Order: sequence, then C-alpha cells, then structure tokens
Amino acid sequence: MIVRSAHGWQLILADLSLILFLVTLSALVSSSMGGADEAQGSASGPYVAPAQALYRKVEGGPDLDEWLSEQVDDPRAALTIIAHHSSGERDAVWEKALTWAELAQQEKVPVRVVINEADNSEIYASLAYDAPELER
Repeated sequence: MIVRSAHGWQLILADLSLILFLVTLSALVSSSMGGADEAQGSASGPYVAPAQALYRKVEGGPDLDEWLSEQVDDPRAALTIIAHHSSGERDAVWEKALTWAELAQQEKVPVRVVINEADNSEIYASLAYDAPELER
C-alpha cells in the first residue's frame, strides 16, 4: 500500500471551497436581515443588533461587572439589558434590571433597558453596536 500526502492544489481547492461557503452564508444572513434597519423604533419593538457578546447569569459564572471588565473596551458598543417578566414578578425583574444598569454605568458602558411581559421571567444583556445615539 502506497500512502500519498495531499497535493498542494487539493488544499488550495478545499480552502477556496470553504471561503465560498462562508461568503455565501454571510450573504444569506445579510439578505434575511435586510429590513432590520427599518425595524428600529417600529411597532415590533426596539432594534437590537446581533450581539458581539451575550451575558446570562449562571451559577458559578462571573457577575455582570466582572464580565463587562473582561470585554474589549470599545466606545461604539452599548449594553442592552433585556428583561422579560411574568405578571407576578414584574417588580423583582425590574429591580434586577436596574441593578444591572447601574453596574454597567459604573463600568462606563452606555446602557439601555428593554422590559416587557412574557410567560416566563428572564433577564440577559447584549453587548452590541446597535445604539450609536446613546450618550457616552
């Protein structure tokens, strides 16, 4: 049995195929989000850009201020705290969202809070480039 190593042209063709796949995938994502800019401020709710980093509190994980200090310091990025509350937990979720907002302000990160009613209560934060008009 003769074992041959891969030829250079085969590796180049594989790399080009991968690049073509990624470019095509990127174009599909961009075309499916084509109306995203128009959705800003619409009846469907505030526009939230795709997150460059997403935070959810998990047991044993970092607190929000620790997590923010680990992120790349970029003045263009803003933190959006997204809170969903069930009817009986409105006040508790709102207090937690305000606490997170204060932590973000202490870290000098522009912040906004989006809160709405839902079946289940949850809170998370999205760090993204979606709000250039926020005061810095």
